[in-house]
Amino acid sequence: MKAPTGGVRGQGHAPRPSPFDLPVGSILVMADTQQVDTKADRRAERRVTRLAGRIDSFSKAHGGAEGQVAYLGERGARIVLVGADGAWGDLVARSYETARKAVEKSGITVHEDFDGEFAAKVETGPYEWSRMAGIQVGGPSNT
Repeated sequence: MKAPTGGVRGQGHAPRPSPFDLPVGSILVMADTQQVDTKADRRAERRVTRLAGRIDSFSKAHGGAEGQVAYLGERGARIVLVGADGAWGDLVARSYETARKAVEKSGITVHEDFDGEFAAKVETGPYEWSRMAGIQVGGPSNT
């Protein structure tokens, strides 16, 4: 290995004394600093809490609940809830992150997809069938 030329490495880089008299350990490292909650952070947390409360209400009214979070693009995310009694409903959150935090906070079981056993738990009645078919089967129109 060839030795570096131009003098000894690090020469001329002696540590300089601090111009301030600070006690040792008085400067916090970045990991020790506190995050400051902004107004937007508090508002987002209130949204999560509000959604979690609505999920809890649904769960209590229907003997428990399971859910699935679906990304809606710029519109946010849809939380589909299915009660133990087969009733179903949904909520829309402004962001996918808000929806995920809300279902985590509520403590319900969350499914990745709305298919298989989870979808089979949904009980649809005459109203849902007439809404899906609309005017074709004498139900209300979809407009």
